[in-house]
Amino acid sequence: MILDPSSWFDLRGVVTMSKGRWVTWSSSVDSGNDCNDGDGFDEIIDKERWRTERALRDETYSYKVSVSGDAKTEGSSAAAGVIEDLSESSENIKQARRSADWKVAKAYNESGYIHEGRIEGFNGGGLLVRFYSLVGFLPYPQLSPSHSCKEPQKSIQEIAKALTGSLISLKVIQADQENRKLIFSEKEAMWSKFSQQINVGDIFEARVGSVEDYGAFVHLLFPDGCYHLTGLVHISEVSWDLVQDVRDILSEGEDVRVKIIKIDREKSRITLSIKQLEEDPLLETLDKVIPQDGSVVTGSSSTSSPYNIEPLPGLQTILEELLREEGISEIRISRQGFEKRVVSQDLQLWLSNAPAIGKQFTLLARAGRQVQEIQLTTSLDQEGIKRALQRVLERVP
Repeated sequence: MILDPSSWFDLRGVVTMSKGRWVTWSSSVDSGNDCNDGDGFDEIIDKERWRTERALRDETYSYKVSVSGDAKTEGSSAAAGVIEDLSESSENIKQARRSADWKVAKAYNESGYIHEGRIEGFNGGGLLVRFYSLVGFLPYPQLSPSHSCKEPQKSIQEIAKALTGSLISLKVIQADQENRKLIFSEKEAMWSKFSQQINVGDIFEARVGSVEDYGAFVHLLFPDGCYHLTGLVHISEVSWDLVQDVRDILSEGEDVRVKIIKIDREKSRITLSIKQLEEDPLLETLDKVIPQDGSVVTGSSSTSSPYNIEPLPGLQTILEELLREEGISEIRISRQGFEKRVVSQDLQLWLSNAPAIGKQFTLLARAGRQVQEIQLTTSLDQEGIKRALQRVLERVP
């Protein structure tokens, strides 16, 4: 029996039939090419995916057509057997394709390379993303903050609907074939693209995102007009004043200026500060709080007699331990004063940046509104005093 040419046409894209030859799968999965054109990692990944699929399909779907007029499949006497075989194996073809794509997804996850994924839809928890023959999931919390900052009046569902059909840069953060979990993150992709542009000490215009009990998440504005990265302003870095509730100071959507004080590149974390854009009011107004001539300034009180000064709670133990350190010969509280506002209820110690006079350095102790000036007579330099203080604070509970 001779196969009707139209039957051959119907099989196009499934198998290629050629007289007297073994025939193999020859069409691509997505675009009609054996592999996507490109360079770098994407080209390697796409070629690897193609090779894997081709190997699987060549092994399973190979047919032979005789040179004579009658076309036969090996182990079958009728052309209908070829078509029936192909129909029965369509699910196996899909499985082979998916298996190859899971391997590619795992390679993306392990290498950290970026995938340009098309958004195919959304649900209550996130967006559905096309990854070759697979569909993965992009949770809403893993979206870049640029979307919500660009259109703050829109709900997350409205943003998701607007993104449907578009291509966005993503990273595969989980590729678990056994549990059928393919999870993406746009935030991680943005970190890879923009984190090298930031450094400790940089100052950014920013917008407040969510506000929590422990601080506020703030989105950094980049020169292209988008908010690509997010950092945390801890409650202790919001203001020099004592902050009981961050929500009393900051609110979602508010524009602020922040300073980068720490970057953890391994964990993709940025620590920010608002208060460090201003001088500590204690250091800025020290002479007003504790006048050099011992006089009293309106709104504060001071005394220059060290005999009338009772050390702040917990300070006496620290001073006694400091005297045990080599190179420190004398310690005394020289002056004290009271600030107009409470900066911290906890005891804080500051080493003055003022140069030493003779062998004397100045320490400042602070708790609540009270400030005390401590004179150290020592042969140590400033760095030596810092190390001595660190050792003492490790010993004192």
